[in-house]
Amino acid sequence: MAALAIALPAAAQDYERERRWAAEVVPGLVVGDAVRLKLPGGRDFLGITTEPQTKPARGAILLLHGMGVHPDHGVIGALRVSLADAGYATLSIQMPVLAADASAEDYLPALFPEALWRIRAGARWLQDQGYLNSILLCHSMGCRMANVYYEETTDAPFAAWVVLGIAGPFGRLGNVRVPVLDVSGDADLPAVLRDDWRRRLALNAIPGSEQRAIPGADHYYTGRERELAAAILDFLARLP
Repeated sequence: MAALAIALPAAAQDYERERRWAAEVVPGLVVGDAVRLKLPGGRDFLGITTEPQTKPARGAILLLHGMGVHPDHGVIGALRVSLADAGYATLSIQMPVLAADASAEDYLPALFPEALWRIRAGARWLQDQGYLNSILLCHSMGCRMANVYYEETTDAPFAAWVVLGIAGPFGRLGNVRVPVLDVSGDADLPAVLRDDWRRRLALNAIPGSEQRAIPGADHYYTGRERELAAAILDFLARLP
């Protein structure tokens, strides 16, 4: 099963695009450090770790970016720093990507098998640093990948799941046994807003879960990063 999961996406995935991004992003890092995480088949991939500004850390957060970008891009790049400023260790990891002209449909389900292993590798890296109950935070396509991760993982080592701008409803949530924060912008994509009520019904079965809408925010939270971080930190502060 593991060998199949690693082999399936290899032909479609654009590893060269990942390599070019790493060559551009890593030398320009002002905050945080690059690490290389290992997949079971031996291939490695980029992660960016950011130490908390206060010690001891309030916890750790694993961040998953959206479709076709890198772990320091956009809202995920902003959150990995602002959440570290608030006392959390963060690890933002490179998720699988296709060529620049690929559509969301092209991503489904070709890259999901390797995405599962990358999430597991990120969680294991945080555990090796001493963070046994980290938070999983994702944006857009990263949330679709995290959704499949939960469907395939009965013992996820996360204390909460923060979902930003997931398109459509949740999948099967039977393996999710921790509080979920489902965030959208009130000017988000139609696919996100259309199934807001379906996600709300699904979260009713998971104690401690809630939904938040960020006023004035689009799908990428442009100009609303501070409000988004405040909503996430408020949710995390009230976890059991």
